[in-house]
Amino acid sequence: MLGLLESGPRHGYDLKRAHDERFGHSRALAYGQVYSTLSRLLRDGLVAVEGVEAGEGPERKRYAITEAGVRKVEQWLATPEKPVADLHNTLYTKVILAVQSGRDATEVLDAQRAAHLRRMRELTRRKTESAPADQLVHDYALFHLDADLRWLELAVSRLGQLTKEVRP
Repeated sequence: MLGLLESGPRHGYDLKRAHDERFGHSRALAYGQVYSTLSRLLRDGLVAVEGVEAGEGPERKRYAITEAGVRKVEQWLATPEKPVADLHNTLYTKVILAVQSGRDATEVLDAQRAAHLRRMRELTRRKTESAPADQLVHDYALFHLDADLRWLELAVSRLGQLTKEVRP
């Protein structure tokens, strides 16, 4: 929200729309979330109400970022995100349990590979129809799915060894 307010003051409705246009690829914000966030930002001195307009419904407040808010955005942008290395995910658990139970783990891995490929085709199609900013987010997802596919291939190649280790 703070980053969106840096371009100029906005109403909550405008912030939601700007967020959803730019970042709502997988999930749009709920209006309640927008207004509860604005309340916290106001309480913390990161935004200020710049104006209030009467409307047909409740008054519409226009929010502006404060200097403290700008510093918070700068701090947030300068802080690297924690690299995610999920060592125990659900797919890993499924493979281990399939092997342990004597089921065909290749079927688990093949089904997952097919799901990944479907999703990659969908994202690639959407990417070709998208603006550059949206292409970047699609690329991000595609690279992660590609890494998952490489892991799936490695898992298939190690199933024999894994079976000897895991099966009682």
